Amino acid sequence: MLPSLLAAFALAQSAPAPETPPADPPAPPPAAVLISFDVTGAEQTRVLRGVSNRTTGRPLTADDPVRVASISKLVVALGVMRLVDQRRIDLDADVSRYLGWRLRHPAYPDRPITLAMLLGHRAGMVDGLDYVLPLDADLEQVVREPALWDRSRRPGSTFAYANINSPIVAAAMEGATGERFDRLMQRLVFQPLRIEGCFNWPTCPDSAIPRAVTLYRPSGEVALDDLRGVRPACPVVRARDGSCDLSTYRLTRQGASFSPQGGMRISARGLARIGQLLLREGERFITPRSFRRLTAMQAVAPVAVTVGEGGEGGFFCRYGLAVHQLATRREGCRDDPFGDGRPRIGHSGDAYSLRSGLFVDMERGTGVAWFLTESPEFGAPRGQRSDFTLAEERLLAEAGLAAPPSR
Repeated sequence: MLPSLLAAFALAQSAPAPETPPADPPAPPPAAVLISFDVTGAEQTRVLRGVSNRTTGRPLTADDPVRVASISKLVVALGVMRLVDQRRIDLDADVSRYLGWRLRHPAYPDRPITLAMLLGHRAGMVDGLDYVLPLDADLEQVVREPALWDRSRRPGSTFAYANINSPIVAAAMEGATGERFDRLMQRLVFQPLRIEGCFNWPTCPDSAIPRAVTLYRPSGEVALDDLRGVRPACPVVRARDGSCDLSTYRLTRQGASFSPQGGMRISARGLARIGQLLLREGERFITPRSFRRLTAMQAVAPVAVTVGEGGEGGFFCRYGLAVHQLATRREGCRDDPFGDGRPRIGHSGDAYSLRSGLFVDMERGTGVAWFLTESPEFGAPRGQRSDFTLAEERLLAEAGLAAPPSR
């Protein structure tokens, strides 16, 4: 009996221990890129990390196209100003002239609404409904909804940031030219500037599709653009019956389909090129008069703070035509993520868990473009010195462009 027990004990001692299940590999860091640049065309990639897609594991590059959110509005405005210079559109005319249908504030039916009001967020419209519209939505019918209008804001008076303005701007551009918005932006902006960009993918080159940056929520769930080298089966919001036939697209009626408010896909390096154009005051692209009109700032009254682009508060304190200015020295304004008090112009972005920015210092001839992903869409920690997010303030500090936040 004893020999058997000893043999069993020896066998147990020599047996391999049960294998521990392998731990899941750590998730890659959120994608982030920041490029600084100057008026001479010099660029420096100061921050670059993360992957463009978690499944493929492809490292992010500064040339990868991403949905940059509301910076899109600034680029749309550049397209508008080119049409102004061509005398095909008038910023101060009744926009109904280009739409082919009547646009009026229901509380002020006798007051025309202009492109300048729409670009400057002073048309009296608000985002009271979902502005991401299906392919078969009729913009004329949509804007009749009372929830899209603030009865206290007369057209041309006070500022109220509203994404719904942008589809109307896109529709007016179509009416003035007879061209579909996304194709028009290729002709007016991306091709002349030699930028690989597009609105909602149809006009982006095949070479851009494998490099698309997938947007993820902080939970790891895909938010948008999980392309992995394949164009989306439907590049716009499907029609209400589930179809996606772009041949049914009607000019001036479906301006929301290509997301002019935020659907531009462009790389950080492409953004830097836009910034360099601003630093050159639109030289040989738009006239000096158009540049001055684009960047003529009006004061915005700060109100109760909510964090981030598009929210009310001290975020927008001076705004032109789809351009806003940082570092407004006025009580209630929290619009200086750099913390140096220097005025910069450009635009920010916030959508689908992405934060982005493109801002230039006209006096110094320098600028910065950035984006970072996996930021909470709601409840993101507010910055120490601004109503940008704390993550953006830390990104600027990491790049050596701002002092580190103290928390």
